[in-house]
Amino acid sequence: MLLVLPVVLLIIAIAGGVIIHPLLFLIAILALVAFFSGRRGVA
Repeated sequence: MLLVLPVVLLIIAIAGGVIIHPLLFLIAILALVAFFSGRRGVA
């Protein structure tokens, strides 16, 4: 379940970054990093 949150944040951040503000694109990058970090921790 904890891996689902970064994915959702990533989708929202990318969509928002393109439409609203480039700052949200940084959130997308952080969410992606959090996703892979959590994945490595589990595996």
